[in-house]
Amino acid sequence: MKRHTYGKIATTIALTACVSFAPAPAAFAQQEARNTRTNPSTTSGPPSNSAVHDPGPRAGSVGAGQPLSKLSADQMSYFAEGLARFAEVDSVSGTVAGENGKGLGPGYNATSCLGCHAQPAPGGSSPSMNAYPNIGQNPQIAAAGADSALNTLPSFITADGPVREARFPFLVAANGAVTTMPDGGVHDLFTISGRPDAPGCTMAQPNFAQMLQQGNVIFRIPTPTYGAGLIENIPDAAILANMSANALLKRALGISGHTNNSGNDGSITRFGWKAQNKSLEIFAGEAYNVEMGVTNELFPNKRANPPAACLYNGTPEDATNFSETGAGIPSDTVMFAAFMRFLAPPTPSSAGIPGNPSAQSIANGRAAFSQAHCDMCHTPVLQTAGSSLTPDLDHVNAQLYSDLLVHNMGSGLADHVSQGSAGPDEFRTAPLWGAGQRAFFLHDGRATPGNGGLLKAIEAHASPGSEANTVIGLFNNSLTNQQRQDLLNFLRSL
Repeated sequence: MKRHTYGKIATTIALTACVSFAPAPAAFAQQEARNTRTNPSTTSGPPSNSAVHDPGPRAGSVGAGQPLSKLSADQMSYFAEGLARFAEVDSVSGTVAGENGKGLGPGYNATSCLGCHAQPAPGGSSPSMNAYPNIGQNPQIAAAGADSALNTLPSFITADGPVREARFPFLVAANGAVTTMPDGGVHDLFTISGRPDAPGCTMAQPNFAQMLQQGNVIFRIPTPTYGAGLIENIPDAAILANMSANALLKRALGISGHTNNSGNDGSITRFGWKAQNKSLEIFAGEAYNVEMGVTNELFPNKRANPPAACLYNGTPEDATNFSETGAGIPSDTVMFAAFMRFLAPPTPSSAGIPGNPSAQSIANGRAAFSQAHCDMCHTPVLQTAGSSLTPDLDHVNAQLYSDLLVHNMGSGLADHVSQGSAGPDEFRTAPLWGAGQRAFFLHDGRATPGNGGLLKAIEAHASPGSEANTVIGLFNNSLTNQQRQDLLNFLRSL
C-alpha cells in the first residue's frame, strides 16, 4: 500500500464512494402506514406538538474529526497515515490513476471508507447535500458508474438521501422466490463489471427491484466512529454495572436491554448497529471486505462465492507491507483501526444551532432529557479502563450517551436480522455524541432533515413491543412544548 503524508490529506479527501444504508421508499412507506395504524403514539402527541421541531444540523466549526490531544509524535504519524488510507480510493488491482488502493469488488458499496463516513468530517456518518451543500450529492451515485462500471442505480439511492447498504432478511431461492430461511447478510449494490481493470467479469447486480417488491430488503447507514477508542476501552465491568443500576426505575419504565457477546471469548461486543463487532480491527476488517470487497488478514476470503472470471488478485489483498518502514508497515485494516482509535470524541457546542437557542434552553433540555428518562438507555457517561496507549484513553469519562446494550425497539424499527445475541427487533443504544451535526438518524436513516430529523427519530422509538414506549409517552405527554424544544436544542449541542 502506498504511503501517504499528512500534508496531502486535504487534497485527498474527495467524496468518491460510500457504504451503509436506509429503507426502500415503497417498503418503508408500507411499514410507516402499518406503524400509524398499530401505534398512533409514534405519529401523534399533544395537540400542539407540531410547534416542536428539530433545529437541524449544527453549522459553524466542525467539532469532530480531530486526533486525541495527547498522542505522541509516532502515534500522530499513525493517525495521519490511517486518515490518508481512510480517504484513499480503491480500484481492482490498484492500477487506475488516482485509485491506488487494491482489491475493489467483485461486489462493492463504496470505493473508499471516506465516501460513507464523511459528515461532518472524516470518520463521521452519511453525508447530506441538504445539510451541507458543499458536500454534493450522495457519493454512491458516482460510485455506481466509477471507471465505466455497468451498474444500474437502485431506486433507494437518491442524490439527497443517505448512503445505504442493503441486506436481505431471508434467503432467495434459485427461482427468485423468497424463502423462510434467514439471510441477514449485506448484498452489495454494485459490481465491477464493465470496468477496464476487470476484463471478463460479467457479474450481475442483485435484483433489488424484485426484492423490494417482495419486501425482502432492509437498510443500514454508516455509524460514526468518533471517540471509538474510548468506546473500545470501556471495560465490561462498567457496562454491566451500569446495566444493573437503577433497576427498579428501569423495570417500571419497561426497559431491560442486554449485552451482545463474542462467541469466542464471551466478552461484550460493542461496535455496529447491533453491537456485533468486538474490536475496531474486526469492525474495520469486516467493513473493508463487505462494503468494498477487499480481502484482508482478518477476512481473507472473497464473500458470496463470486465467479472465477471476476477474481484478479491473490489474497489477502490488504496485508502487512513488509518492505515498508514506520507507519507504512501495517495493513490498511490496522491503520483504519488506529485512525478510529485515536479519533477524539465530538466537541459539544451551543454555537451554530439554527434558531440560536440560549444556553439556558440547552441546560433545560439536558434536564428534560433526564426527566423523561432518556438517560436510562442513553447513559451520559461511562468510564474507560486503564490504557497502555495514551493518557487520552486512560480512565477517562467517555460522554457517549449510550449504555452499549441492545434493546428491543419494537415492530416499527425491527429489521428481521439477527447478529450474535441481538435479535430481529433489537439494536444497540446509539451514542448521541456528535448528534448535533448529523443529518440522518436511526439504523436505516429514515429520520431525515426533510421529515422531522431528530424529532422523527425520537417518535420512532415507540411501537408495539418497544422498551422505549413509556419514555416516549413521557416525552410526548409529561414535557411541555418548550421542554421538548429545549431537549431537541440540547441534542443539537452534542
